[in-house]
Amino acid sequence: MEPAAGMAGRTLLERTGLGRSTDSAHLLRKVVVASAVVASSAAATVAGVALLFRAEGEMARKASGDVLGTAGPWADRVYHPSYGQPIRLLLAGDSLAASLGAANAKTTFGARVARGLAKHSFHAVDLRTVAVVGSLSSELEGQLDGLPDGYVPDIAVLVVGGNDVMQRVPPAESVAALKRAVERLRAQGAEVVVGTCPDLGMLPAVPQPLRSMGGRASRHLAAAQYKAVLAAGGRPVELGQAVKPLFLADPADMFAADHVHPSSLGYRRAARVMLPAILAAHDQAGGVAGPFSLPAGQ
Repeated sequence: MEPAAGMAGRTLLERTGLGRSTDSAHLLRKVVVASAVVASSAAATVAGVALLFRAEGEMARKASGDVLGTAGPWADRVYHPSYGQPIRLLLAGDSLAASLGAANAKTTFGARVARGLAKHSFHAVDLRTVAVVGSLSSELEGQLDGLPDGYVPDIAVLVVGGNDVMQRVPPAESVAALKRAVERLRAQGAEVVVGTCPDLGMLPAVPQPLRSMGGRASRHLAAAQYKAVLAAGGRPVELGQAVKPLFLADPADMFAADHVHPSSLGYRRAARVMLPAILAAHDQAGGVAGPFSLPAGQ
């Protein structure tokens, strides 16, 4: 056995046995092979995590479809028509904007926002929903393309981002797509309010460690969305952070049967969080505002 001092004085290559070869080409091959093993192991870990997250996202989507269906309750109509000239309110984005998980049309996010806006403005509100369950931020433009010729909303509300995280869409791509949609609507003269990505760290249906990973990724995306929406002239709302304490405190009532999407009560809370920005957008556009109070049952 070698003395400790002798071992300490040897080079790394000598201690690992690589230095005993006098053939430099053979030595180089050993180093390259060792490096490749380490690199491939790290790459495999990253790839494995990504694949696992995609698989979990697919499982969540299938579970949602089996339990809740593929669309939220249809709530599009004119609210409080007796109030006169309607405000055109557009909802675009993913399952949250489409209210997947709400029990009926009356309890959807869109209906609650429309009633709140009508009461505040003393105008009727014509709700139109183009949000599609499972949509990515890149699909917002397609939703806008499908609007009737000549239709321009007075206020557009976008909620998107959760599926981007589950599908591992690069945040820069996701944010760029959202910004394009906001800029397009603003160029048409619409006021735009965006609910940023929900915090996936609060979903009881997602196991650890994916829940923590999803939480970090979704909060990172939400922060980037917030800055991009402001830069594009929209009004961002930190939806995920605002409702998270309520959902964590009462998951049995706040989540729908799939434990992923909000329940009717969950959408009620989301509407309460979003309404102040929506009403401010209406007032900023020159609307005549009345005293704000939520309608009974909001």
